[in-house]
Amino acid sequence: MASLHSLAAVSIIHTADLKGTSIAASSCSSSTLLHPLSSLRFKPRELSIFPNHHRRVALKGRAIKAQSSKEANLPPAGDAFSSIKHLLLPVIDRNPYLSEGTRQAAATTTSLANKYGAEITVVVIDEEKRESSSEHETQVSNIRWHLAEGGFEEFKLLERLGEGKKATAVIGEVADELGTEMVVMSMEAIHSKFIDANLLAEFIPCPVLLLPL
Repeated sequence: MASLHSLAAVSIIHTADLKGTSIAASSCSSSTLLHPLSSLRFKPRELSIFPNHHRRVALKGRAIKAQSSKEANLPPAGDAFSSIKHLLLPVIDRNPYLSEGTRQAAATTTSLANKYGAEITVVVIDEEKRESSSEHETQVSNIRWHLAEGGFEEFKLLERLGEGKKATAVIGEVADELGTEMVVMSMEAIHSKFIDANLLAEFIPCPVLLLPL
């Protein structure tokens, strides 16, 4: 997170899935993203959060716990998500059947929303206008299918197409307008150059959960 507003501060939330894969989410203190039915279904990752000063470090097969003297007063790890009631899922890729990263983010979003009673908003983003309306309709149908698989038949769907704006800026605008409390995306969006990681903290006014592939 290289560039920040003068009043913004960045913190890193470290999470781990069942296999121990690290997940990083960036947040700003300035304010309290269908395969055919026969395709493989993605299972959402189960997440747990550890504060910065309480990390588990694996060293030569042994777990070393770094604790601060105030650790006994920390709230339960699950509380970091329990206050979230509105999740934003950006869909940035142009694959009408959704990329692997987008399907993973959709599964994780529905899992979190079900667990914590949150609502979901999906925003489909493309800097350029889409030439094929049929491919766009197929993509929207696949989005609906994947969220329905996660138990969400009803959710808000927004489209920001052909505005010529960077996806990071659009996500920030939508998150600010709707007051969403977390953005869920795959690292695929950054690897594919759709998202500039250096601008996440500058444009997005809430925590961002980045999922590794």
